[in-house]
Amino acid sequence: MLSLFIDFKCPASYLALDPTVALAARHGTGISWQAFRSRQEAIPAERADETRGETHRRVRALQRRATHSKYAGLRGLEMAFRADPGESDAALSALNCHLADPLAYVRRAFRAYWMEGADLNDAQTVFSLLEETGNPVGQGELAAARAGFDGYQTEMEEAGIFITPTYRLADQTFVGREHLPLIGRLLEQGVAGEV
Repeated sequence: MLSLFIDFKCPASYLALDPTVALAARHGTGISWQAFRSRQEAIPAERADETRGETHRRVRALQRRATHSKYAGLRGLEMAFRADPGESDAALSALNCHLADPLAYVRRAFRAYWMEGADLNDAQTVFSLLEETGNPVGQGELAAARAGFDGYQTEMEEAGIFITPTYRLADQTFVGREHLPLIGRLLEQGVAGEV
């Protein structure tokens, strides 16, 4: 079992989705979808009085966005960035519920965020996505998952997760989809496990 830590508002997580699913299918392994709140910040507007550090941070953020957009374009993915990325805790919390078809939910939540501009921190939006994907979750179950999300996040940070996408295979951790070829080799060698 390959564990993948994602955040729906993280462009790198969105770009990792299809290649990860394809890799898992090629190797006949399942994916354990794990929630992790990433830090996605709004890119500030250029100011005449910004400091050198502010300029560098803004330019780097713009370049990261351009790189993500380039890869999305090469893959034919629509990726609409927002001025304010918002939060996705409600949607992430649903990953800690009992889902009948987690992949359908993950795909739908990414599409809702990146293509439709959905608010993934709104419980009603999340319930709609769950229902659409055949993952009926009760209000109590989602509320409990959401109430425990900060504790879960802390637990994952203490376990060494700090960014998305992060992969775990057996006792090894890999940050970023650029490790998929190595993960594929390990799967060929019979390495397996989960968080």
